[in-house]
Amino acid sequence: MEKLRIDKWLWAARFYKTRSLACDDIDKGRVEINGVVVKPAREVKAGDSLQLRMGPVTRTVTVLAVSDKRGPAPVAALLYKETEESIRSRQLAAEQRRLAPEPALTLTQGRPTKRDRRDADKLRGDSLGNRWSASV
Repeated sequence: MEKLRIDKWLWAARFYKTRSLACDDIDKGRVEINGVVVKPAREVKAGDSLQLRMGPVTRTVTVLAVSDKRGPAPVAALLYKETEESIRSRQLAAEQRRLAPEPALTLTQGRPTKRDRRDADKLRGDSLGNRWSASV
């Protein structure tokens, strides 16, 4: 087998869990072969260079072999070789995400508790009798 559809190859190489997920990302323009945005039916062969945008990370891989069978991860890893620059940028992005502060810790305001609401009602002069109720 010399050539294979790009969606099948991405599935066999374990970049995507299903072929339909691979097709969706290809249709969105997140996959390029040799610098050209492609369609799912485009054939890939050994020696092609692929660029995959997966979230905030762009991976650049070179196709080493073509297979239409989805096997175990160690076998799938033999189908491609990731470039050194791509590995470095992926590791840098992972380190930045790891060192980023937790967004929830920076929140100073949030939904008030029941006690906070009651305290605010007291400050405004609202008592329980002044509040609107459907039962009244």
